[in-house]
Amino acid sequence: MKAATPVTVVRDLYTLSSVLRRAVKAGELRENPVRRVDKPRVDRRGKVRFLDQAEETRLRQALKARDEEMRNRRTFANNRRETRHEWTRPPLTHFGDHLTPAVLLSMNTGLRRGEAVKLRWSSVDFNRQLLTVEGRNAKNRQTRRVPLNEEALSVLRSWREQSGTGMRVFGVTIGFQTAWEKVLRRARISKFRWHDLRHHFASRLVQQGVPLNTVRDLLGHGSVGMSLRYAHLAPDQRREAVAKLNERPLLTLTMRLQWEGLPVASGYRVDSIVVREGQELASQIPLSGNLPVLELRL
Repeated sequence: MKAATPVTVVRDLYTLSSVLRRAVKAGELRENPVRRVDKPRVDRRGKVRFLDQAEETRLRQALKARDEEMRNRRTFANNRRETRHEWTRPPLTHFGDHLTPAVLLSMNTGLRRGEAVKLRWSSVDFNRQLLTVEGRNAKNRQTRRVPLNEEALSVLRSWREQSGTGMRVFGVTIGFQTAWEKVLRRARISKFRWHDLRHHFASRLVQQGVPLNTVRDLLGHGSVGMSLRYAHLAPDQRREAVAKLNERPLLTLTMRLQWEGLPVASGYRVDSIVVREGQELASQIPLSGNLPVLELRL
């Protein structure tokens, strides 16, 4: 039997603890014994699976080819029905079914699968270009609003035109798993879950320099700590920080020189001369003061 991962153990313990906590409140138990159980440490900043450019291109091509095949089959079937004077089904004007718009919407909004399945047209504001995830459908029960970019708006408009005006955006109740697995095989993409579309959304934002707190807000995370798993995808600032170690430190060297033939009162003072690689000392520097001190900062 395969051992459970630390993440699974922690999730199951929290689920059990929630049930027992309710039992304590109801007076069925004196205390919650799970509170005394040591939880395994979980790496919350582990490796994140997202699509590279080649994988994303293949996925989009696979979705497009699938839609084209489904449209051709629908057209062929309708032509046969017409010759038999039978009722024809509506043409597939944009997509083969719900899969492509659901995938593209998730890639551009970071919606969880459950949030996408339960999404209603009333939660989509085309005028303000805003999508609302209602609290009752969110994992943390908190309502959040996600701006819609051009691709997300275009996909939703096309899908609404094709699918009609039902209450839900995607008229499915069991999700997209079967069709999703088939399109992944077609795109030659492995070890990529539907939830990884959410990671892909966040990863692209961080790679474009979007602050982690903004990513947290868009994803609906309770704290920025949950979004730190994407921090390594924005390496430029880290490189700049480490690169500062390559800069030559400035050292101060003070030398007292004896100036022959000059009285102390008319001595020369060089306040500071900065010497850097590839540069030479200035031949003439305005001098003033009484102390014949030469200070070099190297």
